[in-house]
Amino acid sequence: MDRKEYDQLAEELKPSSHGIKNAFNAFLYGGVMGVIAQGVLEFFMNVYNCNEKEATPMMIITLVFVACLLTGLGIYDKIASHAGAGTFIPITGFANSMSSSALDSKSEGLVLGIGANMFKLGGTVITYGIVSASLLGVIRYVFTLFGTIG
Repeated sequence: MDRKEYDQLAEELKPSSHGIKNAFNAFLYGGVMGVIAQGVLEFFMNVYNCNEKEATPMMIITLVFVACLLTGLGIYDKIASHAGAGTFIPITGFANSMSSSALDSKSEGLVLGIGANMFKLGGTVITYGIVSASLLGVIRYVFTLFGTIG
């Protein structure tokens, strides 16, 4: 088999991309998660008679707990296989990455297993979030110096 035949065979066997379908699913599932989060927020505001600022941390903690629970039960991965980016962009995706890393390494012990591996993916997100925020802060500061941003 020469290179041309190999490339042709590889192209035929390559899985087809469903970009528009994946984008729609991510939008749909992400929107549903947003509606659920808003419902939880409204629930806490009405039940505990508090304002949005006080209810928001309770809603976030609830969503993180549910995401970790669903990860432990193996349900979150099934949802994510259909939803794509709709599940890993919100805070629940961060909770899933942390809890799945912890579950994967629990056999290695508390310190060298769970403690050392829990932030493997989450640490990357935190690191690049801090770096990009710092970079954007410097850019804004430079624009402020020149009077472009008020």
